[in-house]
Amino acid sequence: MMAQSGWKTAAALPSVDMSGLTKAQTAVALDVLRSEGCACGCDMKIAQCRMEDPKCGISRRLAGFVVKEASAGKNAAAIRAALVKFENAPEILLEDKPVQISTTGDPVRGPADAKVTIVEFSDFQCPYCAKAVGEVNQVLQKYPKNVRLIFKQYPLDTHSQAQMAAEAALSAQAQGKFWEMHDKLYANFRLINPQRVMLWAAQIGLDTKMLKADLDSHKYAKRVAMESKQGEDAGVEGTPTFFIDGKRLNATFEVQTVAPLIDQELKR
Repeated sequence: MMAQSGWKTAAALPSVDMSGLTKAQTAVALDVLRSEGCACGCDMKIAQCRMEDPKCGISRRLAGFVVKEASAGKNAAAIRAALVKFENAPEILLEDKPVQISTTGDPVRGPADAKVTIVEFSDFQCPYCAKAVGEVNQVLQKYPKNVRLIFKQYPLDTHSQAQMAAEAALSAQAQGKFWEMHDKLYANFRLINPQRVMLWAAQIGLDTKMLKADLDSHKYAKRVAMESKQGEDAGVEGTPTFFIDGKRLNATFEVQTVAPLIDQELKR
């Protein structure tokens, strides 16, 4: 076990993934985690609870929330204010009121007549989005007849290649290979640049001349902007953000968290 004061200086905490944060965002997240108390009743700070009781699900969930807020560019004061609201409603994993999100023409995985629809707003350079891919695939495999996934573009300004990747994915969709490009981009999210995108395009059988023309002309830039605006209107604050039958998920997308919510929706 770490020394009692180890949590005050540790830059890494058990089951807290801060790899996608900038240096400044990491500093903000750690500041909040070291100063705010855990809600599990242990009388420890969140960072301390993660170090001394790594099995605590509450400190893990709170830490994940802090990291997500930091990744959205919020300062420590804003995160603390949001954390208070989050702690006061820990049991609400789905927003009560669904929002309307247009999905016309968007890429879909799963049957058209699925009883439950999941809409994902995502960024191809986001490490948390890349991590969610495996969890999403497991959910789709668990509910092959009852769940479908719809993907929305939401590139963040802090990721230099995200806009280009989003446009490339939509160009691939026009050629019938969105999900192949989706999988390539997330499998290599730390390596994305225009040259590699063209290489991956060739590997999945795209017409690379058409793709290059689309990227050079920014053919799909307006659509990316439209989808980002749809996300903002729906309450998206960071990536990935998921909506289950229009209700925003206020938790990390994991099978053990999402499956009970889907079961609940299927009973409606």
